[in-house]
Amino acid sequence: MRTRYAVPLGIAATGAACVAYAAGFEVRSFRLRRVEVPVLPRGARPLRVLQLSDIHMVNGQGKKQRWLRSLAALRPDLVINTGDNLSDPEAVPATLDALGPLLEFPGAYVFGSNDYYGPVRKNPGRYLTAMFSGNHGMNNADGSLRRGIVGAVHNPWEKLRDGFDAAGWLNLTNTRGQLSLNELELEFTGLDDPHIRRDRYTRVAGGPSPDADLSLGIVHAPYLRVLDAFTAERYPLILAGHTHGGQLCVPFYGALVTNCDIDRDRVKGLSTHTAGGRTAYLHVSAGCGTNRYTPVRFACPPEATLLTLTPRP
Repeated sequence: MRTRYAVPLGIAATGAACVAYAAGFEVRSFRLRRVEVPVLPRGARPLRVLQLSDIHMVNGQGKKQRWLRSLAALRPDLVINTGDNLSDPEAVPATLDALGPLLEFPGAYVFGSNDYYGPVRKNPGRYLTAMFSGNHGMNNADGSLRRGIVGAVHNPWEKLRDGFDAAGWLNLTNTRGQLSLNELELEFTGLDDPHIRRDRYTRVAGGPSPDADLSLGIVHAPYLRVLDAFTAERYPLILAGHTHGGQLCVPFYGALVTNCDIDRDRVKGLSTHTAGGRTAYLHVSAGCGTNRYTPVRFACPPEATLLTLTPRP
């Protein structure tokens, strides 16, 4: 009898331990990743870019707020926020407070669906269904939502926007912006969130300006249609978030799903994307938060990334 139940009990105990680790430790085990990307003109000084994504702030997340404030000690040249700052309609003040020291630096931002809408409960089994069906997203074949988020609570994203704008950060919602930093003319082309089909590439089409030393594509969710467009128009670097790095990963295997149509191998970190005979660098942040209703991470700790942009060889 003991032998009969030993294996199931062992599996159950292992599963419980994994859940306890994912919910009790790893989800608050904040990390900083460092990446070098050779995209600057020859002879230029390196440019340090701090990318933040998927904060998903909930009131009371003191450790996350303290960690975000501590990142100002890095003294980045530029901060890029790739969206999904909120997971609580009441958390705008906490978010602006946590980002307060970073708002002192030049910055730019796009929003994600969770900035516009409050979180909704989802059946975790749908992730497994997506994995076995070959759909790396959740709804359409590309993973985007079919009709937006039905029945969701409106988040006060306008107050978040106003806070960012007051600090001088560039709002890149389906538009372009420019900054002068380190004797470089930087150009940014941003899109609203493709996950809820708010992206309007035709409004920003045309490729990098000839007088820009570096042009970046900025978007929350790395959908292939967006990556193809940026790459074909010769943007050398694209920054995105949204995927949470898979959030629940299997050691030595990686992410199970990506929540969009990008492949699992590029669910986080630095990679490349090729389209239209061109190749661009792509950096996808694994983010530093989770939806408030799924506050777990496994083999995928929360993170921010310090990208050091260096001259091309």
